[in-house]
Amino acid sequence: MDKQATRQPTVTISPEKFHAVIFDMDGVITKTANVHAKAWKRLFDEYLKERAEKSGEPFVPFAADSDYGKYVDGKPRYEGIESFLRSRGIELPWGERDDSDDRETICGLANKKNRMFQETIRAEGVEAYPSTVDLIHQLKKRGIKVAVISSSKNCVEVLKSAGVLDLFEAKVDGIDSEARKIQGKPKPDIFLEAAKELGESPDRSIVIEDAISGVQAGSEGNFGLVIGVDRIGHAPLLLENGADVVVKDLDEVQVLDPQVKKDALQSVDEILEQCSTKKVAIFLDYDGTMTPIVDRPDMAIMSESMRDTLKSVIKKFTVGIISGRDLKDVQNLVGVEGIFYAGSHGFDIAGPHGERFENEEVVKFVPSIAEAEAELREKLKNIEGSLVERKKYGVAAHYRLVAPKEQHLVEEAVDEVHDKHHDLRKTRGKMVFELQPKMEWHKGKALLWLLHRLGLDKDDVLTFYIGDDVTDEDAFKVLIGKGIAIFVITEERPSAASYTLKNPEQVGVFLQTLLDEASHE
Repeated sequence: MDKQATRQPTVTISPEKFHAVIFDMDGVITKTANVHAKAWKRLFDEYLKERAEKSGEPFVPFAADSDYGKYVDGKPRYEGIESFLRSRGIELPWGERDDSDDRETICGLANKKNRMFQETIRAEGVEAYPSTVDLIHQLKKRGIKVAVISSSKNCVEVLKSAGVLDLFEAKVDGIDSEARKIQGKPKPDIFLEAAKELGESPDRSIVIEDAISGVQAGSEGNFGLVIGVDRIGHAPLLLENGADVVVKDLDEVQVLDPQVKKDALQSVDEILEQCSTKKVAIFLDYDGTMTPIVDRPDMAIMSESMRDTLKSVIKKFTVGIISGRDLKDVQNLVGVEGIFYAGSHGFDIAGPHGERFENEEVVKFVPSIAEAEAELREKLKNIEGSLVERKKYGVAAHYRLVAPKEQHLVEEAVDEVHDKHHDLRKTRGKMVFELQPKMEWHKGKALLWLLHRLGLDKDDVLTFYIGDDVTDEDAFKVLIGKGIAIFVITEERPSAASYTLKNPEQVGVFLQTLLDEASHE
């Protein structure tokens, strides 16, 4: 993409190319940049004036129009203070994190700045940029994941004040960075961590930043697109430091509509035409796709008619089941030999001839998952209807049977546990939250691995993936332009699939239609 510093052309985000967008907070999501700038100026001017009076040197105030962007914007407080003071030839001891704000140390000044900032936030509140909120809603409607990053330890307080905290599927802030030892901008680590939280690779993710250090970080992290937001007239600097494109406001960014979805049964002739010259491989989810959605996981029993159809289909096509359930659980529930099974969202895979694949990296997460399970059970024990389900490589909190007025308590409990286990990521499905290993692995990755392992990642193979859950979207996305993704509409939501079916009964009819056509050939 050519670099542009003007309002035209409008930046377009394609759901086929990008699966995640990571937003910086200050100046991009919330109107806090001016609050920070004022707090920095007040802090440094007070300190520099006092220092000048003691030394007899001239007082040179902090220049908000140049010093702010160059030395402190986008950086953790401690690094910002150290960076600016070094520019003035001032070296201070680091001090301790809990230094009082009258101590002449890096930490003391940082704590004083934080107090000034918090006083302003509490007195005046925070606004979110309407254009940013609109863009986030567009992205989510198109099935694109969103995360927020900030070097600030006040991130949650600011987002809550602006009323936008619940919009994001992942957050990495100053508190997280300190706990996980994440380097600050211009290093890309905080953005890479957010992408990992979302389960997406950097090349499929977009960074949106207004700070010089932020676009530098996005560029160094090799993200698919770095969008600079110029609200203060420094577009050339943003472009020079790594932004691929610069906009004055995020109303210049639009998200493409995915193609209109067609009913798979009504479009069966069109689909069969695509099958006519190719081998066919079929992969399916279990819950909600092969069985109706039920109140409890142990009640999801596949019908005998679906099982009979499946037994017939495997005689003609390669078939695989990719489920969030444990491998043994889904194998027992389906009960059909000759199928490839992928359990735990693809972390644990078994083939019909004894083939096994278990992601070697995932084993190290088991102790953390066990701890998270115990903590969740304790926190949810008094919430009627909640259900904690331990899986081999994850722990799920179901709330389908929880009273609507108490359902938020389940997510709050999951968030509290998640905050203690930084090696896990939070995902959501239908009336369920799950903590899983924080790895770049999901159903889409599992599908690609299976296709490669089976020698089916070729142009003469047409791959189907049929699913109903949010977690199936990762599989839908990897098939864009390569196969046929079918969304079983058990709830209304955006989807990357091209076709739809209404329920598991229609899934059975569709499979039988494919089978009948293959039998006539």
